[in-house]
Amino acid sequence: WYQSRNGLLYNVLIPLFLLLLLLSHLTAWGVHQVTKDQFIDMARRTGKFDEASLEFQKRILHSSGIGDETYIPKAIMAQENCATMKEGRAEASTVMFGALDELFEKTRIRPKDVGVLVVNCSIFNPTPSLSAMIINHYKMRGNILSYNLGGMGCSAGIIAMDLARDMLQANPNSYAVVVSTEMVGYNWYSGKDRSMLIPNCFFRMGCSAILMSNRRRDYTRSKYRLEHIVRTHKGADDRSFRCIYQEEDEEKHKGLKVSKDLVEIGGEALKANITTLGPLVLPFSEQLLFFATLVWGYLFGRGGHPYIPDYKLAFEHFCVHAASKTVLDELQRNLELSDENVEASRMTLHRFGNTSSSSIWYELAYLEAKEKVRRGDRVWQLSFGSGFKCNSVVWKAMRRVKKPARNPWLDCLDRYPFQA
Repeated sequence: WYQSRNGLLYNVLIPLFLLLLLLSHLTAWGVHQVTKDQFIDMARRTGKFDEASLEFQKRILHSSGIGDETYIPKAIMAQENCATMKEGRAEASTVMFGALDELFEKTRIRPKDVGVLVVNCSIFNPTPSLSAMIINHYKMRGNILSYNLGGMGCSAGIIAMDLARDMLQANPNSYAVVVSTEMVGYNWYSGKDRSMLIPNCFFRMGCSAILMSNRRRDYTRSKYRLEHIVRTHKGADDRSFRCIYQEEDEEKHKGLKVSKDLVEIGGEALKANITTLGPLVLPFSEQLLFFATLVWGYLFGRGGHPYIPDYKLAFEHFCVHAASKTVLDELQRNLELSDENVEASRMTLHRFGNTSSSSIWYELAYLEAKEKVRRGDRVWQLSFGSGFKCNSVVWKAMRRVKKPARNPWLDCLDRYPFQA
């Protein structure tokens, strides 16, 4: 919290604050809540998959960590082509406008008050853009700074946050809204390639809408202060670049191909990311041990196990991207996290599935619904995405966050944490 002697630089140097509200319910027309068995039965009725492909998806689903209350668009279970612009726009309208309606209602901010709008969606990028859809729907002002990020994978939510921060630093006394989502139906795969069937099993509908402010008056009502953003991009390496790759199969069916080396590549990206993040957040004793390990490895080779800093000393809460059970197991093991540390991630995967870039916000909503966030707590959000990217954002709680009146977890909170 900075303030110059004469106050002229106040709005330039003030840290950024965040007010968060996520999509509470997906009950609008065109949305389907399905169990795992219903998912397979409906996929069979579409006639798009042979029995071998259905059996493979069934095995993946039942070991995925995903529960029986996730959401999919009804269009993907129809016999017709669901990857149309009409269905993509319908799905986008459902999730984005639902999240934004709640955001504006809860924060009492008018759409015309928003000076910066950043929308990220990896697969579905229509013309006019998704950000233009929002501006048109809410009749936002003509001089709004609008950005639409596409093709950047599940970690794009943090990239969008980074862009919004930069825009706020250049525009004092402003509001920025960040919308993170993914359109499930537009990239639905109906072929036989098993590496391309995997995303069908994990990706589900979801959206988050976040309000950021650098206005002085919002200091007392803000939930969090943005501390650090660290971004790592491994796209220069060909293997990392093609790890998650959108293409057509031999029968010209479009989909996402997931490499068998995903976990290994993700581990390499994570190592690079935490090497930069560590000195920013870790106590000096942990930094010293970490640095000594790096020097030892550089001078004497890679013998032995590298020292893994205890990030529990730096953070009270962890929101790790809920990509899959396998990914969460590996992250928990490599970072030496407890079951409680990854509880929010596992519960989000079970309740909502992999909602791409919005999953880390469903995880934070879980912590808020459980009233675990107290004043001064530090939250680490960690996400991974195609490219290959690993991004981190660190927040500090400005106050104790009480159970919100509206939250996506409120109708099922008594059933969680879920014990497998």
